[in-house]
Amino acid sequence: METISISFVGISFIFSILIISSSAIDILSTNQSIIDDGNSTIISPGGIFELGFFSPGRSKNRYIGIWYKKISNRTVVWVANRKSPVTSTFSVFRLHGNGSLELMDPTWSKIWSSNSSTSSTNPVVAQLLDTGNFAVRYKDNSDPGNYLWQSFDYPCDNLLPGMKLGWDLTKGLDRHITSWKSPDDPSPGTFVQRLDLSGYPQQLIFAASNVVFRYGPWDGIQFSGVSFFRPDIFFELKLISTKQEIYSTFELNNNSTTAVRLVLQPSGDIQLLTYMERTQNWTYGSFDPNVLWDDCDQYAFCGAYGSCNITQARAGRQACTCLRGYQPRFAERWKVGNWSEGCVRKTQFACENGSDVFVKYPGLKLPDTRTSWFNQTMELDECREKCSKNCSCTAYSNVDIRQGGTGCLLWLNELMDLRDYKVNGLDLFVRTAASELVEENTSSGKSSKLSTGVIVIICVSGIAAVLLVGSYILLSKKRRQRRKAISLFKGDFKNETQREDLELPLFDFKIIANATGNFSQNNKLGEGGFGPVYKGTLNENQEIAVKRLSKTSRQGLDEFKNEVSCIAKLQHRNLVRLLGCCIEDGEMLLIYEYMPNKSLDSFIFDKVLSKKLDWPKRNNIINGTAKGLQYLHQDSRLRIIHRDLKAGNILLDHDMSPRISDFGLARTFGGNESAVNTARVVGTYGYMSPEYAIDGLFSVKSDAYSFGVVILEIVSGKKIRGFYHAENNLNLLGHAWKLFKEGNYMDLVDESIVETCNACEVLRVIHIGLLCVQPFPKDRPNMPFIVAMLGSSSELPEPKQPGFFTERGMQESDSSSSKGTFISNDELTVTFFGPR
Repeated sequence: METISISFVGISFIFSILIISSSAIDILSTNQSIIDDGNSTIISPGGIFELGFFSPGRSKNRYIGIWYKKISNRTVVWVANRKSPVTSTFSVFRLHGNGSLELMDPTWSKIWSSNSSTSSTNPVVAQLLDTGNFAVRYKDNSDPGNYLWQSFDYPCDNLLPGMKLGWDLTKGLDRHITSWKSPDDPSPGTFVQRLDLSGYPQQLIFAASNVVFRYGPWDGIQFSGVSFFRPDIFFELKLISTKQEIYSTFELNNNSTTAVRLVLQPSGDIQLLTYMERTQNWTYGSFDPNVLWDDCDQYAFCGAYGSCNITQARAGRQACTCLRGYQPRFAERWKVGNWSEGCVRKTQFACENGSDVFVKYPGLKLPDTRTSWFNQTMELDECREKCSKNCSCTAYSNVDIRQGGTGCLLWLNELMDLRDYKVNGLDLFVRTAASELVEENTSSGKSSKLSTGVIVIICVSGIAAVLLVGSYILLSKKRRQRRKAISLFKGDFKNETQREDLELPLFDFKIIANATGNFSQNNKLGEGGFGPVYKGTLNENQEIAVKRLSKTSRQGLDEFKNEVSCIAKLQHRNLVRLLGCCIEDGEMLLIYEYMPNKSLDSFIFDKVLSKKLDWPKRNNIINGTAKGLQYLHQDSRLRIIHRDLKAGNILLDHDMSPRISDFGLARTFGGNESAVNTARVVGTYGYMSPEYAIDGLFSVKSDAYSFGVVILEIVSGKKIRGFYHAENNLNLLGHAWKLFKEGNYMDLVDESIVETCNACEVLRVIHIGLLCVQPFPKDRPNMPFIVAMLGSSSELPEPKQPGFFTERGMQESDSSSSKGTFISNDELTVTFFGPR
């Protein structure tokens, strides 16, 4: 019986192979197979593409792939089993009756499967289309929307016209292309290109988890940062955004039959190739491949706030220049051509008093948009106003350059990966301190007359003298104004402390100066928005921490007064204790109890120090911080919203117990207030809740959101700012949510605490953290409930997908007759952290 059965199967295969081999058919039915005998293939209806077995380059391994039928030099555009080659011939590729494609080796072991299946009894077929797509569908239904499976959903290294690069939000499917390992090996290589949705859509190329190239954001016509991928006579570009999917694609014009493809090479080069019938070769089309790539195309070649100019570099000058108001972070490295550390501000912004200005930079590749917010309908004036009111906003621009420019794009972090373009660059408006805009008078050109030179020298000298005297007068006036303001503030402060019975000591400046070694750099503990922090020792050998208001501090008198008035009234074991202050001789100091272990971030984000915080200590820090916030929100004399809770503002005492610090941005609530709206958004990007960062609305639920971020940082040992999971296009919150939903929550845990942690406790803490970072305030628990959840084993509600910035009520964009399109329907989540 066994021999008869095998013979019958063999005869069946031969019969089916004869059907496949005897005619150029495009459909594979369930009673048919393709055998690796060198002859068996299927061909698309128009004879454009062919599917069958092949060996790449010099390799003897066998793969199922799709290639161009009429191009003699075989060009493979898709490989089914790229991770699982077959090492011998006479393998079989078949369509199972349940709708699953399967590759079987000669021993009948399954090598690869599409993992597509249906429970329906309707017959299924697999068809190779003239687009290059291989689709499994019901025999009587050819609607693409009803495909059971298609190769276009699983690209390899080629992007063909009509293919989608981006996300299917309903399936959680990320369509991206991955390079071959080598010309002889189609297995996944080093480089991945995907549509990034963590801010305004842009295409990125990764090597492992590092960005190596960026196309730039969509500008309504094209991805603005590349010169080679622009609409031309052959094709047009589109960016499509709906509730179901967000993707980019390109389509051929006027029913063109020209073969065009975008390929990610094993080297990481991205090439847009067109096949020329006359020369029988793939060409680069209308651009010169020799000038396609240059140093400025390397991601962040000039670092933060640095712009790359390849024309300058080719002329023998330095390629990188800091934006106005910025200077090299490390001047010596900059001089020798190491620009990757970028630039830093010369002068701190004055966002609070609204004196910052925005400098227009024309002809730029817009910065990395992974930390951005956008609105499709807002006008540029409204955009400027929104950026001006958000102290985290560093620059703004139009979203769409068509029709004179529409929409609003805000950058909420460092400006990264800038470059100058001679043509096709875009306008960027960068926040700059007003003091940096003093115009320098320069003279250009050469004069053949000495008198002209003398006149110029005299004029310049005169102007310089006037500016010098004016600057001295202005500086003296500012100093007098500062002393006067501090003097008035000191008087008001004394009256207020007496009126409110704060009993806060006022220290003598000389005592604090002596305690800190005259503010010696050796005693400097760090620096924040307020200014530098120093360690000091009083006569009684009492250790103190001294915060000194910097002359250029982002915080001012109001913040100083706010911090004193807030924290002086607070007494809790998980809040840092204010010992007193000093307001004298133009100086403003806050004196705190000294925390020997500094801040939480110095431990959890350090590979060595993180080992000192085992799981019990981290769990204690989470619980203590929660209790401190509960006290602020519910149990203190006034309800206080911290507004800047982060790992850097949680200090650790001798026993590694947490103390919440830095109340400069805190706000007190009246008894009937539940939420407050402010035009001045301040805080730290990444920890701010969506409603606060975008609309300026804050409440106790805003602190709960920040606490949720801190929880996930403590568990994972990863920073919210800077973490990016390239494979899934997720930030830390999205990564945590995805692992939690998949039941793989232990993959989130910092490897230094895996052996000391209690899995049940970790799961519960992660669960609570995800409840805290839900997009809408009404869904988040308040701090008393969070404290209760941390201290019990009661059942927890299911968390919703984390949110960040949400674009509400986005309208459909105008698609006009331009060569590019951004179609947007219904509501769109702008910052996307994972599949819905």
